[in-house]
Amino acid sequence: MSTSPASAFAALADPTRAAIVDLLARRGELAAGEIGAEFTSSASAISQHLKVLREAGLVTVEKRAQQRVYRLNVTALAAAEAWLSDRARQWNARVDALAAYIEKTRDEGGLR
Repeated sequence: MSTSPASAFAALADPTRAAIVDLLARRGELAAGEIGAEFTSSASAISQHLKVLREAGLVTVEKRAQQRVYRLNVTALAAAEAWLSDRARQWNARVDALAAYIEKTRDEGGLR
């Protein structure tokens, strides 16, 4: 099970998988059948989506009697969020540096 940002974002790129994550975020843990009931896709298609989310580490599954109950893996989601925050800070710093350079150049008469 991978929890890298790349695998998380690849899994979330699909609208159905993103909707499953949203559903679990709103309602907490759900059985596979309950998840499937929320979509027009076949049970097999939903099962494949859940497999991708599991392999990306975004959800965990627990077998309870005849059911498979899914819940979000908040640790993996937090790691993806932290990765995004780091990238945002890096780009904000670069944009700030560019703005400072442009302002300095303008003040020196280099730009009009």
